[in-house]
Amino acid sequence: MYHTIEEFINDWNNEAILTQNLLDVLTDESLKQQVIEENRTLGRLAWHIVTSLHEMMSRTGLTFEGVEHDHPVPVSAKEIADSYRITSDNMLKAIREQWTDDSLQELDDMYGEKWPKAVTLTVIIKHQIHHRGQMTVLMRQAGLMVPGVYGPSREEWEAIGMTAPEI
Repeated sequence: MYHTIEEFINDWNNEAILTQNLLDVLTDESLKQQVIEENRTLGRLAWHIVTSLHEMMSRTGLTFEGVEHDHPVPVSAKEIADSYRITSDNMLKAIREQWTDDSLQELDDMYGEKWPKAVTLTVIIKHQIHHRGQMTVLMRQAGLMVPGVYGPSREEWEAIGMTAPEI
């Protein structure tokens, strides 16, 4: 849990770069990739990450421009990637302007529970990480080069002439 706005911003900036790296690799065709028909497509997962920023953070009273949760999934991978970049930047700007470190202890109604803002910030990061992991599987199935997230991907190991370690 975060004690200061700066702690969150530092974590968010690192995680947002990793998310943006994945989104920037998507192609329009890859957005249709899914494991089975009942599951989310890669495009739906990516868009869910984008729209969740505004949906979740607006429940805390934070006001900023972002894509509404019920906005249809774009057919353009570039639109998804650009929307994430803009929404993420707008969210951070709003946090800096509207909250203080003391705000992190304020309770908000989050999905029928009372969460301190600090918990919501932790959850939004973990939520993004969770869906990023799902995306990497679908990206591989779609034949995309998966960028490393918390270390080099298999393709990145190969690009430097090494074999990825077996786990």
